[in-house]
Amino acid sequence: MKHFLEILAKVAHFVMSFFDSVPQEPIGEVTDLPAKPASGVSQHCIDIIKYYEQFRAKTYLDPVGIPTIGYGDTGPHVQMGQEITEAEANRRLMDRLNKEFVPGVLGALKVTPSVEHLDAMVSLAYNIGVGAFRNSTLVKLYNRRDVDGAMEQFARWHFSNKTSLKGLRRRRRTEQERYKGKTAREAIRIGIQVE
Repeated sequence: MKHFLEILAKVAHFVMSFFDSVPQEPIGEVTDLPAKPASGVSQHCIDIIKYYEQFRAKTYLDPVGIPTIGYGDTGPHVQMGQEITEAEANRRLMDRLNKEFVPGVLGALKVTPSVEHLDAMVSLAYNIGVGAFRNSTLVKLYNRRDVDGAMEQFARWHFSNKTSLKGLRRRRRTEQERYKGKTAREAIRIGIQVE
């Protein structure tokens, strides 16, 4: 029965993906843990990123026309027409977290963050880019030790091409909940309620 319910949940997830770019219900915890965890962030951060980015084996154009593959992987190494495995997508995600996003976020901060705060900020930076994160009001407030003011800033990052996207509003709420200490599963459950 459990196996049947898991298959049913996956089918429902697949169908709902046609109506919104973000699934309506969490599929569950990620079970294929990477061989090398990202430095500094917890598995909760990785689960949030994977949930919202969703694995894509073939290159696609994101809402602003950027070639993207795997778990939201972008950059000059990503070209239209590519296809990768989920294992390769995991490797790319972990490499980018370790080399680009965790160091980029920590480099912008003058205050040592808790793991929950770091998880939320790395997820945000992975979505908006390290440069935008570094120059954000969120970082300025956090560096002034205004952790509550910084938390409120997540909600401002929900536009793509001047259009507010439900998927981004949901992700930002999820990141806020992780920032407040919720697990990835709890944070996602709250985040997906946002309209």
